[in-house]
Formats: sequence, structure tokens, C-alpha cells
Amino acid sequence: MTPEFIQVEKIESPEAFERLAGEWTELISTSPSDRLFLTWEWLFTWWKHLSGARRLTILTVRSHGELIALAPLALRPRRLEKFLSVGALEFLGTGSVGSDYLDLIIRPGHTTPAIRALTTAVVGAGAAVGLAQVPADAPNALSLADELGKREWTVRSTRTDVCPFIDLTGHSWDSYLDDLGPAHRYNFRRRLRNLERLGRVRFARVEAEADRGPALRELVALHQMRWQPRGGSNAFDRPALIDFHEELSRLALARGWLRLYTLRLDDVAIAAVYGFRYRDTFYFYQSGFDPRQARASVGLIAVGLSIKAAVEEGATEYDFLHGDEAYKFHWARRTREIGRLELYPPHMRGRLYRRAIEANRAARRTARRVLPDAVAQRIAVGLGMGAR
Repeated sequence: MTPEFIQVEKIESPEAFERLAGEWTELISTSPSDRLFLTWEWLFTWWKHLSGARRLTILTVRSHGELIALAPLALRPRRLEKFLSVGALEFLGTGSVGSDYLDLIIRPGHTTPAIRALTTAVVGAGAAVGLAQVPADAPNALSLADELGKREWTVRSTRTDVCPFIDLTGHSWDSYLDDLGPAHRYNFRRRLRNLERLGRVRFARVEAEADRGPALRELVALHQMRWQPRGGSNAFDRPALIDFHEELSRLALARGWLRLYTLRLDDVAIAAVYGFRYRDTFYFYQSGFDPRQARASVGLIAVGLSIKAAVEEGATEYDFLHGDEAYKFHWARRTREIGRLELYPPHMRGRLYRRAIEANRAARRTARRVLPDAVAQRIAVGLGMGAR
């Protein structure tokens, strides 16, 4: 049997990242890690608009020239102590944009050599590693952590959130409502009928580029209206985030992934759902509604109609992504756990880094106890721990 010839390369320029597009897409299509948030489209767009001071540090692994693995990483510098400035490797897509299910991307049948090669490259980088939004069953990130542990690295795994989801396999819209129970079915239909008594109701999906920009702006406005009484939201609170979604939604529409719905009453936008259909999964990303229509339950109606649309187009899962907000459990009965892996090299800098991270985490917990949610979210983002 011919031994594998393994070659590792570090991608540090946006131009080289862009050239990877075709190979990246082919590789992820073979991988169990195939999720929207690991696509080249999502991560390259994130890099262009939201990478900040990070340094691109994508690791590619090739066997006899064939791409067999990708570690979609960036180096984030952190000044944690006056006398210490140390970098941390983290996933592309990290931060308030809310990328979930992050992992290494590895071609099936090549896991062992790929993990060994990536472990050696990470050790050589001389930085701590902080991997956020990792699913509890992420095979590749957990394998990397195991290998680093064998090299005397400190490994810390923390559960950080849950992702509620609906298994739609085999369901029609009616059978799904039946599963929720007669009271739920009756209440949803009653609310929709009551809204229809107020005027002409239309729930429409963006299917043309000419409609995408206006619908996205309506979604942002409705989201901000919905959260303004509660101190605001960090989902669309800066120009870079708006630019990210402007470009990402354009790419997603071209790929057939975009699911941007607007609920209108007499042609006035009163609620919106921003999601993506990738493979067989509908990802619920954001929503918004006019709080003046809250008594009509327009937010709940819009989410329900988006689930109905997902069922009717053949999706087998509706994923609400991270967050345990009560409205998600109005629809979902199951959850997945996601967490954070922190990996520290076996030397003094690693120990100091760990202590500083723990101090940052304590500061975040304190902020959440004593500050409004929106302010605490902004502090969390500043510490590199923000969430959508």
C-alpha cells in the first residue's frame, strides 16, 4: 500500500482564500461537517466584512495534491496583560454574526492523517486555540482536541448554548401541527384568521434580485423596531454587519439558499423571517415584526408560515440555531448542544492566557447580571464571545 504524501499549507491572503472557492465547495460536499456556516460563501463574506484585526490562517491539507482537509482559522491578537500580547487561533465566522456548527472540514477516509497534520501545524503556530459554536458531536474539532491533549496541551470544553430544531421528516404541515397538539393547531389558525379579518394578508418569499435589497432593509427595520423597547439588538447594529448581510444575501439568492419572507397586511410589511435553505435544512437566522401589531401575534404567524413553507418545499429539518428563547420552543421540541473548546499550549504563556480568558469570562457574567441585555451583548462581542 502506497503511503500518503501529506502537504500542509497556510493560506494567509484573501486572494488565495478566494481561489480556494471551487475546491472548498467540492470538499465540504463530501464531509459530515457540511453546514451553511462552513461554506466558502459564508466564511469568505465574513472575512471581507467582519474579520477586523484578525490574520487569515487557513490550514489546507493535501494528499498527493488532492485537498483532503481545511481548518478555517484566523489568528486574533489579544492584549490581555500590559506585559503580554498573545494571539489565539479561532474559527472564521466567530463573533456576533452568529455562525453555528463550526468545525474542521475533512474528506471521509482521511481523518487520521489530516488530524495529525493539522495538530502539528497548530502546535507550530505558537498560539492558544479558542473554537466557538462547536457542536457537541463535532468529530473533527474533538479529534484535534484529543491529539493536542496527547501533546500535553490543556483542553477545556464548555457547553455554551442549545440549538432548538424541528424534525420534519415525513411530515406534512397538518401532521406537524397535529404533533404539536390540538390547542396549538387551533390557536395558530385562529390567529391567522383574526389577522385576515384586518385586511389582505400576503406572505411572500424573495425570488428576484430586484426584490432582495428592499426586503432585507424591511427585515432590518422590523428587527430593530421589535428590539428597540428592550434596549436594542446587536444583530444589525453597525455598517459592517449590514454590508455582510447585503453581500451574503445576494450570494445566497444566486445559489438558491436565501429564504427571506415578508408578511404584509394591505401591502405594509408587518413581520419578516430571514433564513436559508441549505441541503435539506431550513436555518432560521433572524426575524422582526412591528410591535404595534404585537397583539395580532404577527411574529408567531410569520414563523409558523415559514415552517409551513419549509415543509412544503421538502425540508427535513427546521433549525432555530443557537439560543433558548421561549418562542423557539413554541415550535421545537428537540435541541442540540453547542459549546466552546479552549486549548492551551503547555508553557507559561498558555497558562497566563488561560487566566486572562477566565477573567474576561467573569467580567462578562458580571455585565449580564447588572446591565441591560443589549449593553451586555456589546461587552461580550468586545471580548470575542458575542452571539447572534
